[in-house]
Amino acid sequence: MRRAGASLLLLAALAGARASTPDNDDNFDMSAANLLVVLRESPGANKQDETLEPIGKISARLPDGRVVEFEASWFQYLGDMHLRLVFDGLSKVQSALPGDLQKLKLSPQEALERAIDNLRARYGIPVVEPWTGGLMTVHGNAPELDSSYFLDRQFWLDTARDYPEGIVAAVPRSGGLVFARADDEEALTSLRFSAAALYAANERVRVSSALYLFKDGRWSVFQPAQQPAD
Repeated sequence: MRRAGASLLLLAALAGARASTPDNDDNFDMSAANLLVVLRESPGANKQDETLEPIGKISARLPDGRVVEFEASWFQYLGDMHLRLVFDGLSKVQSALPGDLQKLKLSPQEALERAIDNLRARYGIPVVEPWTGGLMTVHGNAPELDSSYFLDRQFWLDTARDYPEGIVAAVPRSGGLVFARADDEEALTSLRFSAAALYAANERVRVSSALYLFKDGRWSVFQPAQQPAD
């Protein structure tokens, strides 16, 4: 059973629109066609590879004293990020359970790929637009899901053709995905400053304080995540 950061993970799941917990006001379609994926913060983590590592059971004590334990299709992903496979709803999302993936006959990797296909079909192919200081932003048609396009491998493979030295990206919040050329030092300085400001601006929607390098078809940690103060 994992307890490191569990309270923070669970409280994040229980707060805000599109939270990764059940909602009685939404009738969730539990089919593969309704799978999505969201990225969330794992405070204190600094994972160095992109493999999907199951988080397992999470146990945490809520502010009212209740202890809640559950297992969902949540996976430590990279740096201080974990991903959650979820079913889309009208106003929120619901975490997919391991048993849901078994019923759909999907491995976690297959479910992730299907979720990205669904994201593109439902909320648009990611669009790149100039921002400030040599930076570029990536977005679709649902701002709170923009960070999920970090997981769209084909998009980054296509985009990287114009950046032979690689791409450095920041995912500071659920509604923010920003990148710069890896060989543009001024843009990288701007990226560090802008990402830190976006990350600090709203604790509820934070995703990652790290920077990530996309090169040779894969992501790696370019600048480690901040470590929580003792």
